[in-house]
Amino acid sequence: MGGVLRRTDLRDGVPGAAALRGMLPRAEVDVDAVIHQVTPVIDAVRSRGVDAVLDFTERFDRVRPAGVRVPPGVSQAELEQLDPAVRVALEESIARVRRAHSDQRRTETVTQVVPGGTVTQRWMPVARVGLYAPGGLAVYPSTVVMNVVPAQVAGVTSLVVCSPPQAAHGGRPHPTVLAAAALLGVEEVWAVGGAQAVALLAYGATDTDGAPLDPVDMVTGPGNIYVTAAKRALRGIIGIDAEAGPTEIAILADDTADPVHVAADLISQAEHDTLAASVLVTDSIALADAVDAELRRQVAATKHTERIRTALTGPQSGCILVSDVGAGLSVVDAYAAEHLEIQTRDAAAVARRVHNAGAIFVGPYAPVSLGDYCAGSNHVLPTGGCARHSSGLSVQTFLRGVQLIEYDEDALVKVADHVVALAEAEDLPAHGQAITARFQPAR
Repeated sequence: MGGVLRRTDLRDGVPGAAALRGMLPRAEVDVDAVIHQVTPVIDAVRSRGVDAVLDFTERFDRVRPAGVRVPPGVSQAELEQLDPAVRVALEESIARVRRAHSDQRRTETVTQVVPGGTVTQRWMPVARVGLYAPGGLAVYPSTVVMNVVPAQVAGVTSLVVCSPPQAAHGGRPHPTVLAAAALLGVEEVWAVGGAQAVALLAYGATDTDGAPLDPVDMVTGPGNIYVTAAKRALRGIIGIDAEAGPTEIAILADDTADPVHVAADLISQAEHDTLAASVLVTDSIALADAVDAELRRQVAATKHTERIRTALTGPQSGCILVSDVGAGLSVVDAYAAEHLEIQTRDAAAVARRVHNAGAIFVGPYAPVSLGDYCAGSNHVLPTGGCARHSSGLSVQTFLRGVQLIEYDEDALVKVADHVVALAEAEDLPAHGQAITARFQPAR
């Protein structure tokens, strides 16, 4: 029987960045291919408001809520009925995420460029934010935590959580999602998902009871390809955090790694979605063989066997064989994984050599699952190689840098000739005149 993970052998040498990116396993997700399906949804919500939202909700979610906004008190009631063990776990997750994110706050800085001339950098929170919590194959109260906490730490004062209505729960979002919102003090929750949720957040509307559903300035949170397409289409009208693709894990491991741990961690991400990517990069054939054996054993014993098996055997997953850990670092930097685990000798030192990853999990006791829930880090991370240029969700996501420029007359006089010279060089003489006009005799 062949290996579970398709192998790519790079032991003879790792090619250049362009060639390497082209040969690494990656989920093929064409957001543009569904834009034509999303555009009519957006247009309908813009023109018909909540009526269109509820029509699409009935069509896609097979339930039609009485209105969009979850009535006051419902979330608190779900919190009171929540399994105590789940509540305690959510409280611990919130505390750890809040602790880690509180240290991300930025402070105002004032720079005296010259005497009489200063530039002040202020950090202003986005005023109103829509936070999306998916509700497809799984339930994600943890995503509510990961979105809400950094927004609150940043100082965002108006938050709305959106999550798809569930037919099994009376047309409301999953009870655990509602409970998480209540635990975080979020009073505004909308029972809406998909592209129609993003459109409603962008344009706002009036609910069926006549209450306003105010538009937001930014939408954050992962979703399916239709949510991603809607975020792309509406970017500019709203700010977005990122275009989330299928989840992915890469593990850089040598012969010191435990194959039981490696297999379990690959499976943990494959559990999300049939398009989820699980990639092992190793210089040890013995480890690769042992991981394959463990995958066969563990996958057969999991709840979501078929989903996981499909993800592991798909073109987005695989095992990359390299000559040594240094070559492995070149591979994982080219891959730029959403989640990267380092399970090697001196893992901490190896992790410091990584340039591209959404989050790096160091050593045998920092699995990705820890980061999904209770590490204190954020689990909303860049996918599809975007970690080469983008960061995960953080307090900074919800802050805008605003510069204050203050110059007195003497400071402006001293730099006036330079401004005029540069304006003339760019053939923009009126720019220079805006300077010299301040020093011409009054007419």
